[in-house]
Amino acid sequence: MASHKSARKRARQALRRRARNRHQQSRVRTAVKRAREAIAEGNAESASGALRTVESLLRRAASKGALPRKRASRQVSRLAKAANQR
Repeated sequence: MASHKSARKRARQALRRRARNRHQQSRVRTAVKRAREAIAEGNAESASGALRTVESLLRRAASKGALPRKRASRQVSRLAKAANQR
C-alpha cells in the first residue's frame, strides 16, 4: 500500500476511476450485445434504436477515456454495417 500522502490520494483516485470505467464498459458491452441480438432477429426498428443507443454509449465512453477511440469507432462501424446488410 502507498506510504505517503500523495500516493494514498492517487490510490483512492485510481479506485474511483477504475469503478467508473468498469461501469461504462459494462454498459457498453450490454448495449452491444442487445444491438447484435436485435440485428440477428431482423427487426429493423428495434435494431436501429439499439444501434443509436450503442453508438451514443460507445462515443461517450471513448470521450471519457474508458475505451480507446479507434476501438469505439470500429465497433460502431461494424454494427452499422451489420444492421445495413439486413
